[in-house]
Parts: sequence; C-alpha cells; structure tokens
Amino acid sequence: MSDMLERLTRERIVAIFRGVEDRYADDAARALIDGGIGMMEITMNTAGATGLISRWREKFGGEAAIGAGTVLDLDMAKEAVAAGAQYLISPNLDEAVVVYGNEQGVPVWPGCMTPTEIVRAWKAGAEAVKIFPMASLGVKYLAEIRAPLDRIPMIATGGVDLDNIADYFKAGACAVGMGSKLVNLTWAREGKFDLLTARAKQFAEAARGL
Repeated sequence: MSDMLERLTRERIVAIFRGVEDRYADDAARALIDGGIGMMEITMNTAGATGLISRWREKFGGEAAIGAGTVLDLDMAKEAVAAGAQYLISPNLDEAVVVYGNEQGVPVWPGCMTPTEIVRAWKAGAEAVKIFPMASLGVKYLAEIRAPLDRIPMIATGGVDLDNIADYFKAGACAVGMGSKLVNLTWAREGKFDLLTARAKQFAEAARGL
C-alpha cells in the first residue's frame, strides 16, 4: 500500500473542487481543512486548475494532500503532475495514465463502473479505483461488486450525504469522493466559510467514526 493510499483510507473523504473561482478557492480550501478534511481534488476542467494545484501545494501541503481530478488522458496527467498533483483521479479508465502515474510515483485512481473495467485498472497498476457514477448505480451495486473484488480498494463517488455515508462504508468503500454536498460554492461566493467548516466537521466526524 502506497503512502497516499494509506492516507486515503485514513482520511476517508476526498473533497472535489469543480468550477471554484480563484478568488474564493483558497478560503474555501482553508475552511474545509479547518473542518478536518485532508484530501483536496481540483478537477482539471476548473479554470486555472494547474495554477491552483501548485498554489495549494505551497500553501496547504503540510496539512492536506492535493490531487487533480477529471484527468481524462495522458496530456492532462502530465500537466497535473507538472503542477504538483500528489494523486490523479478520473471518471474513466485510461491505462496509459495509470502507467504514467506509476512511473512518476503519483497514484492514479481511475473511474470504473463494471467489474471488467475494475480488474483492467488493477492489472494496469491502479491501487484503487473510483466507482462512478455511484449516485446512479446505488450502494447495493457497490456491495455486489465488492463481494468478488474485495482485494481492490474502491472510492465511491456520487450521491453521498450525511444520512447515507455510513451505508457506503458498510458496502465496502475505502473512501468517498464528495462534491457540492461538501464543497458548497454558493456559501463560498457569499463568504460563508464558517458554514463550510461546520459542514466539513460533520462529514469528517461521520466518516472517521465508522
């Protein structure tokens, strides 16, 4: 198990920042860190994503792991790694990205839906996979595929909330990826960073208490 995978299984939540404006980004990240969230994912379809990754590595690197999300292909992977991303997450499986990440010492957790994709990712060198779209597939689907594929750590992304987060972990998720339910950009734009911190504390306590 790599250090980053060990951190993922300990932290249990990846906060997904998609479309956050630069002027709110640092304060929003600070708010989540203060609330106990230690893994930040900046999606590559966010304006200025690579600049944010570099800046957050410098500002928050001692407190949180900073990764890149929505890494669709090898070119994006190279951009993210050059910016300092400590891990790469994608909605799809591209074996070339997995191989490149391993060569660079940067874990890649690719998006998979079917058992075939999950095993392909694992054979390509992925230590963990992201099950996506979890909101549509449902927690029962996760439990079913975990039964024969229990050796492969799975990150459940989509549909996670306070009232069901325990169900995802009971079904076998090693961690969950969370976007708007955790990273509320409306609150950030309104300067309500205290609400972001309070929400983060709720989720962090719920995840670690399971």
